[in-house]
Amino acid sequence: MAAVLTPPAPSAAAGSRAVSRPPWGGWRSRWPLLPLVATVLLPGLPYGASGGGGPADVASGVAVLVCAGRLLYLRQRPLSATAALVLGLPVVGFALATVTAADPAAALPGLVRYLQVFVLVPIAVCLLLRDAHGFRIVAGSLVVLAVVQGVTGVHQYVTGTGASYMGEDIRAVGTFGPSDIMGMATVVAYGLLAAAACALRTPRNAPAWLRPCAAVLAVALIVPLALSFSRGVWIATAAAVLVVLALTGRRQALTSLAVLGAAGVVLVGGFGIGSEMIADRAASVTRVTSTPDRSVSDRYAMWSAAGAMWRERPAAGVGLKGFPAHRDGHASIGLSSGSDTAGAGQEFRRQALLSPHNMYLLVLGEQGLIGLTALLGSWAAILAGAVRRLCRARPRGHAALDCGLAAVALMAWQSVNFLYADVGGPTTVLSGVVLGLAAWWALSGPDRVSAA
Repeated sequence: MAAVLTPPAPSAAAGSRAVSRPPWGGWRSRWPLLPLVATVLLPGLPYGASGGGGPADVASGVAVLVCAGRLLYLRQRPLSATAALVLGLPVVGFALATVTAADPAAALPGLVRYLQVFVLVPIAVCLLLRDAHGFRIVAGSLVVLAVVQGVTGVHQYVTGTGASYMGEDIRAVGTFGPSDIMGMATVVAYGLLAAAACALRTPRNAPAWLRPCAAVLAVALIVPLALSFSRGVWIATAAAVLVVLALTGRRQALTSLAVLGAAGVVLVGGFGIGSEMIADRAASVTRVTSTPDRSVSDRYAMWSAAGAMWRERPAAGVGLKGFPAHRDGHASIGLSSGSDTAGAGQEFRRQALLSPHNMYLLVLGEQGLIGLTALLGSWAAILAGAVRRLCRARPRGHAALDCGLAAVALMAWQSVNFLYADVGGPTTVLSGVVLGLAAWWALSGPDRVSAA
């Protein structure tokens, strides 16, 4: 009787099918990724351009709640001690800057925002990504957003319906509008790097069309990136691409650089896509002492103000969200009252300069040396861990090398871009997603990262 009740042993063929089947498990097991995908895609909604509290922030809150629910009730995949230390380290600076601020109540919104973007969202990404497939889903969402915004931006340039630039409504800003001119450039850069990583190291068992399609998308996204006229994003993207190419090997790096160079010559030189304006925009970075661009001189004036705030309170800074209140007391007389924005469906508007457009100096001025050390320590550990794991995985032909390349590229881009930008606008929450993707690759267990 017992023999009748004993289930038959699975056949060799059945076992082979079970092993060879891709571990996707269908969307029934992938539903926790939906809030992350929504967090990536929703910043592109036109009504999300007003700042914090938009649809993307709501989606990120849902992702954090889903993650918390899984931890509390299912007790699945807690962070390792190292990951908890690295991702939780910035909390020290945030809390201290809030408590020691002249008005702690006014600093509380800043505390919530910083915890959301730099702690809670990265942790949620790390815990909700089950394997490399989950990483690719989120990275693919970045590419989709970049393509939509890039097409919109190119259309704005061609039809003259973009943001105002040098007296013409030609600046590509996508759906973010002239009040957030960095928005489209940021998401296009994210998508370009994710597509380039896929083209350089295509996943195993991927369709034959995936690699050429990813390569074409990466090259095509150069066009809206150039038409955004965002100098900081250009520099960050070039630096990230060079880092990734250096990590792929000399032969592939030289080939890729040749392709990119030829594409640049054809797009800008051959078709003349904004060539004169792009060249003038790039050259304006160095014209600080002779005939500087107004935006350049204002930026350096605000950098100087942030440094003066730090010298006044070197340990804990002036407090979160304290830069606008202390700006006029520390800025030079040459700082203008704001920047002019217009075009892309918006009337002329004077936009106040409320941040130094340098994340490191903003943290230094508002959180002091303690806050900057904690935040930089966390980011440096993530970047170093991501590069270290990628260097170890490449000789062994790791199945998730595309994820490693994308993680290193995105983290390198974010690190360089923060020299010319800071938090603000609907794309701010995407910084948390990028940090989470890089942290997943750098800090997650080998069993989760190795899944193809």
